[in-house]
Amino acid sequence: MRVAVVALGKIGLPLAVQFADSGHEVVGVDVNARTVDAVNAAREPFPGEAQLQEKLSVLVPAGRLRATTDYAEAIPGADAVVLVVPLFVDDATWEPDFAWMDAATRSLAKHLTPGTLVSYETTLPVGTTRGRWKPMLEEGSGLTEGTDFHVVFSPERVLTGRVFADLRKYPKLIGGLTPEGARRAREFYEAVLQFDDRDDLPRPNGVWDLGTAEAAEMAKLAETTYRDVNIGLANQFALFAADHGIDVYQVIEACNSQPYSHIHRPGIAVGGHCIPVYPRLYLSTDPDADIVRTARLLNASMPERLVGQAESVLGSLAGLRAVVLGAAYRGGVKETAFSGVFPTVAALESRGASVRVHDPLYSDDELRELGFEPYALGGAADLAVLQTDHAGYRALAPADLPGVRLLVDGRNATDADVWTGTPRIVVGTA
Repeated sequence: MRVAVVALGKIGLPLAVQFADSGHEVVGVDVNARTVDAVNAAREPFPGEAQLQEKLSVLVPAGRLRATTDYAEAIPGADAVVLVVPLFVDDATWEPDFAWMDAATRSLAKHLTPGTLVSYETTLPVGTTRGRWKPMLEEGSGLTEGTDFHVVFSPERVLTGRVFADLRKYPKLIGGLTPEGARRAREFYEAVLQFDDRDDLPRPNGVWDLGTAEAAEMAKLAETTYRDVNIGLANQFALFAADHGIDVYQVIEACNSQPYSHIHRPGIAVGGHCIPVYPRLYLSTDPDADIVRTARLLNASMPERLVGQAESVLGSLAGLRAVVLGAAYRGGVKETAFSGVFPTVAALESRGASVRVHDPLYSDDELRELGFEPYALGGAADLAVLQTDHAGYRALAPADLPGVRLLVDGRNATDADVWTGTPRIVVGTA
């Protein structure tokens, strides 16, 4: 097949590589010329994705994968077009911002030819595929969906850093606007993906047709919103436990020894492209979902709450040397999307602290580009806030932060015995 992938980001590029690696001719489209140049040079444009460079080095020279900034070069005659264009959410209103996706869809529509399957993989509010993309594609192309071309929704369900493994591990969900569209989508994904055998699933691993685009849209929102709500519940338990002299981690471990309890871990922040964003997409079409809103607000409040606890221990933070450990949103991943580092730094600075940031995955120049003053372990500090659970922080000791008067461990990652004699706040413990 001839396949076009629109947007060669941290999900789109590995998808394009996966399709090409399965024996198909793939053209990737991206508005960023530097990304396009990197792909055409068989060079990964971002680090950290397992097997990506190895596969690019084979597929690009073999002519199986190339990239362009021109939709006219990629879309006409494609058997399938897969879109993984970012969808943003307004921080103030929590409403989705479709600007980038609208632009990509209109550009696609101008060059759409009969017989093409169009699959949206970007997470969407329920009803968007049918109510927004179908009419936009029909208007821009002059073609009729369901007759001349087909549209489906098929959410990505992978994590950056392990995309190729996750593509094999998890069922591929699809939802068409018509039965024929769903059939075409099943054939397409069965031709470009391979699946691991899994005895723990209620049906064989592979392509799962959910019947409608709306069901597939909701499935993606539900599985991610569940995690945010679960973390919110864990954070609520953690706040209560800390106030009552209880170790919430022992409580959670005890609860989860029973097979019907799956309580997640509390923490200073919920970051990444997915968990902080998708509950808000869900709320955009279900505004009465109070439990979702409450959990999202609680999780977003955790950096401010923990910095407030630090203030209650140290008194005024004005003029203190504060260090935030970790810019990445999760350990081992060089990504700052919705990272807790931003609200944590803001909460410290609002109290007059002088703040520096450390992260073993980022150079000093990269931290400055993010708006932070870099910190090197061994430099003087009054207060440290551990925001990211990088493996290297597990061995952190007071000697690494000379003069430190308080550690706020927002991930329960450090060793309590090592910190004996130095005040230490851990989310969820007294």
